[in-house]
Amino acid sequence: MKSHRGAKKRLRVTGTGKLVHKRTGRNHLLYGKSASRRRRLRSASGLSKGDAARTKALMPYDQ
Repeated sequence: MKSHRGAKKRLRVTGTGKLVHKRTGRNHLLYGKSASRRRRLRSASGLSKGDAARTKALMPYDQ
């Protein structure tokens, strides 16, 4: 079974098995966003439980 390449590039699994992704909105047009918003967008975000359950099936070898 192959891993889903799009999911593999966008998500990573933490040591405890949770899925983490990069936040959107941090690539361009940054001058229109406040400094606090840009700082907040730096941190990674975890997937919700429902999304994580479906997404883990896309990456069978990374769990």
